[in-house]
Amino acid sequence: MELYFPLILDGANGTELQKRGYDGSKCTEAWVLEHPEVMKQLQKEYIEAGSDIVYAPTFGANRVKLEENGFFNMVKDFNKRLVEISKEAAAGKALVAGDIATSGKFIAPLGDISFSELYDMYHEQAEAMEEAGVDMFVIETIMTVPDARAALLAVKDVSDKPVLVSFTCDENGRTLTGSDVRAALVIMQGMGIDAFGLNCSTGPAEMLEQAKRLRDLAEVPVAIKPNAGLPKTVNGETVYDCPPDEFVKHTKEFAELGAGLFGGCCGTGPEHIAKIAPELKDFELRKPDPQYRDKIVCATEKDVFILEPGIEAGEIIECGPDLEDQIRKANKSDSQIITVKINCEPDIDEFEAAQYAVRKPLCIVCEDAALLNDALAVYQGRALYAGSLSDEELAPLVRRYGLII
Repeated sequence: MELYFPLILDGANGTELQKRGYDGSKCTEAWVLEHPEVMKQLQKEYIEAGSDIVYAPTFGANRVKLEENGFFNMVKDFNKRLVEISKEAAAGKALVAGDIATSGKFIAPLGDISFSELYDMYHEQAEAMEEAGVDMFVIETIMTVPDARAALLAVKDVSDKPVLVSFTCDENGRTLTGSDVRAALVIMQGMGIDAFGLNCSTGPAEMLEQAKRLRDLAEVPVAIKPNAGLPKTVNGETVYDCPPDEFVKHTKEFAELGAGLFGGCCGTGPEHIAKIAPELKDFELRKPDPQYRDKIVCATEKDVFILEPGIEAGEIIECGPDLEDQIRKANKSDSQIITVKINCEPDIDEFEAAQYAVRKPLCIVCEDAALLNDALAVYQGRALYAGSLSDEELAPLVRRYGLII
């Protein structure tokens, strides 16, 4: 399925459900299954307001979150029933997106979950959504690059439907773990997303500043889903004070920056969404800026790097027990690139444990396509390759991981 722009997304589910009876006594997904008519009515209102896409209420319906709330071995059941609620509400008038959200878990050294465990968790949920018949996938409110990569790989392994990946960041464009959203964009579009988004955290004015930072790198349409202003606490309650007319004030500017999808996050409701369409009367999808087409654009988990073609790979680092120390030393060297050689399967474990220390563009040297695949799976940036593998062997890795030859 191909997406045609502009597309209007829905508004908030959580804050709207709170207005309609959700009291927080149990997880949102369980409450929605007990009160499906409330969810259906909300999504019908969004569609009447102009939403082309509604998010199924599957935000936290992954294994980790469900088990935290006492629901075991119920991922497939929850996702199937939650998607069905949205499909009934949409009734063919809007697309239903399977909504995948952050796990809340961190890979080493910040946490104790492995990247493969993250992938397995997301694969289980994505597979359930695909079987339930979603029209597309949204990976949203993402705070770490590993979460986004694991979820995207999982989705692409079960479906060929469109995927939007949307990050949340602070006013400086950094995620909870310090990744620049520009780096996230480069990594994600290299892996074949259909759109890259920003959602939550800020209001439209603050999000506009980050959209400006994405403009020169975006090769896919951008999705904008801000909060209704910055949250404030009034009489012990969280409130959002950006009214609908103010909320859409920057819509045309977002469009000029390359946005093709527009919606709302926390604090927004159908009345906010209804104001978007009139702002898009003369919409034309902005073509990607070709500024860096003749450059090499790569990224670590944290930062973007723009290199000149023909750059030298630098001194090769062999994997071993001291790999992290060697990487840290290379970070301080004059070389623009860190080059790591993968020779055998044990190297993958050493590389996975040390790769978070990489602070420069990474080039991987490897003569085995299967080993290279494993190394790229655990590397949380967008890497370059040097070696003698054939174009036929490298092509799947270029598509899957955004590998740069």
